[in-house]
Amino acid sequence: MSFFPSSTVIDSRKKYRPNLVSLMSLCANNYFLFLKIQADKTQLYQQRHFFINNHLSYAITVNEVTRYTSLITFQQRVFEQKVLKNKGVEQQKSTSKAILNSFQPRMSIRLYHDARVAEVISSQGIHQVKPRYDYPNKQMHQQDEKQQMNQFLNEWLHLCLTHGQVNVELQANL
Repeated sequence: MSFFPSSTVIDSRKKYRPNLVSLMSLCANNYFLFLKIQADKTQLYQQRHFFINNHLSYAITVNEVTRYTSLITFQQRVFEQKVLKNKGVEQQKSTSKAILNSFQPRMSIRLYHDARVAEVISSQGIHQVKPRYDYPNKQMHQQDEKQQMNQFLNEWLHLCLTHGQVNVELQANL
């Protein structure tokens, strides 16, 4: 689905080196995909929902807007089916909600309008994503974790553009 080659440069004698050209082109592509998705990048707390099917949607929220940057939250939402109606399954229902909440990834993305790039700055409890991690490490991050997070964002954006349906309210001037 992606047009960007893997940036992994691994040699048994050398440490991993991130491919800056690949990472920056991926971030630039993500920025332009965000421009297609967002209706108004300057409106604070604007939300846009992309419905993929009856059980899956994505929500984009603009959290912060400054002159040169914007902070956006991008979250996957999974809907549970409303088939559990008996009182005896309340425990199962609360357990299924906890499981569903754990499978709802969330990313914070910083858009740099002057450089025209979008970068994942946090995801799933990982804050301040480093461009390179030593491997193995305690947190079990991949060496190219930053590249992979931005690639994952790219795949989400493509999914929203190709399969997402958006509810748009139209205002009529009467």
